[in-house]
Amino acid sequence: MNYSGIKYCDIANGVGVRTVLFVSGCRNHCKDCFQPETWAFEHGNPFTKEVEEELLASLAPDYVKGITLLGGDPFEPENQKALLPFMRRVWAEYPTKDVWAYTGYVLDKDLIPGGKCYTEDTKELLEGIDVLVDGPFVTELYDITLKFKGSRNQRVIDCKHYCSSGEIREIM
Repeated sequence: MNYSGIKYCDIANGVGVRTVLFVSGCRNHCKDCFQPETWAFEHGNPFTKEVEEELLASLAPDYVKGITLLGGDPFEPENQKALLPFMRRVWAEYPTKDVWAYTGYVLDKDLIPGGKCYTEDTKELLEGIDVLVDGPFVTELYDITLKFKGSRNQRVIDCKHYCSSGEIREIM
């Protein structure tokens, strides 16, 4: 997997101060995407063990609330496979930090068994995410007043609740 960027001390992609990992690779190709360069899986730099170590170290300060995964799309099958071992380390080393993830896919359509992006890694990855922002960006539904999402069709979901109950609960 490649990544297109990392932001430390970010406050725009989830609640609180966060480390944000922008993965490369996205097949959604949303019209007016704010980062079309991340569509290419080859874009950016390789996600190495050294990069993992830097990300883990960035989570150590108490003022850092958690990590956010976006891109590109962390739920492209290739990205799930690469992210899961890293996220296992995050969950083990920082069990009190929260995890946000953004995907252009729809949780209860594309990330369920039989869905277009469901893999052997999806269930475990979702179970470790606190908040999932799902759905493609739709230019015609763009609304600058929305918190943590760009268009009205997108949902900010309590992913822990979904994984335990199967029920979508939007939190914003």
